[in-house]
Amino acid sequence: MKWIKVAGITVCVVLIVLYEWPKMDRNQKREKAAFVTLTMMGWLLAILLLLFPDMPGPTQMIEKLFKPLGKLLEKK
Repeated sequence: MKWIKVAGITVCVVLIVLYEWPKMDRNQKREKAAFVTLTMMGWLLAILLLLFPDMPGPTQMIEKLFKPLGKLLEKK
């Protein structure tokens, strides 16, 4: 059942690319590269969240990184 959702997300991404790509000029190579990169990152994140819904978010990673620093600052 999850593979149907993966296919749905993929179809949505393809439709977005097909809609937006012709609107970009041929000379906008950096913009096209940024568009493709951000679109693929969004697609990958959507698939990962679909397959692994309990995956930790970015705030949990930041808490793990800066919690020791916060403890050091509290002691002073």
